[in-house]
Amino acid sequence: MPLTIALDGPVGAGKSTVCDAVAKRLGILHLDTGAMYRAAALKVVREGISPEDAEAVCRLAEKGQIRVSVRYADDRQMTLLDGEDVSALIRTQEIGQAASAISRYPCIRKRMVALQQEIARSESMLLDGRDIGTVVLKDADVKIYLTSSVEVRAQRRLKQLREKGDQTPYEKVLGEVKARDEQDMTRETDPLRQAEDAVLVDSSSLTFDETVEVILDTIRKRHAGKE
Repeated sequence: MPLTIALDGPVGAGKSTVCDAVAKRLGILHLDTGAMYRAAALKVVREGISPEDAEAVCRLAEKGQIRVSVRYADDRQMTLLDGEDVSALIRTQEIGQAASAISRYPCIRKRMVALQQEIARSESMLLDGRDIGTVVLKDADVKIYLTSSVEVRAQRRLKQLREKGDQTPYEKVLGEVKARDEQDMTRETDPLRQAEDAVLVDSSSLTFDETVEVILDTIRKRHAGKE
């Protein structure tokens, strides 16, 4: 039976990079579901549609014009939009905000959840996102909720932006992280929350390597207990 691991958490918790490292150590694939929503958001933006226009976004989705898929190469997930590798293009603040907006819509979530479940059935995999343990993989072998303080998450996001030459002030980044939390946690469809059977991992005072080790230890203990 394939091993399924669900990891949820808020923006800036470091889910993607931590999960890449954890999956590599376990020798399994990592599905970054957030990247899939970002790719869908990129399509919406490219079409000149406001992410806040639910009707227009859903019309685009219902016409089958949001074609998102994933492929793995060199142990890395490539996120594709209309067959184009958009893995790098979807990592901007604008697309992140747009993804948070469109992920509220049932028309988008229904399609993405079905695709994620289909991918997860194929082999052992770690999925990260905001509703994996509560919606996508309710029966996952292991569930983890990774978080840290909003200030720490904002500092991490600021560091990423500085590395790209972006000089956005810390106060603005902090405000954007708080806004994303509010939007993700209060949306009507599948809001971000910790699954009742998920293990909480707070990385506020942990290094990257320490966070990876804590999650690996949690997975081993939880999985061993179910065998």
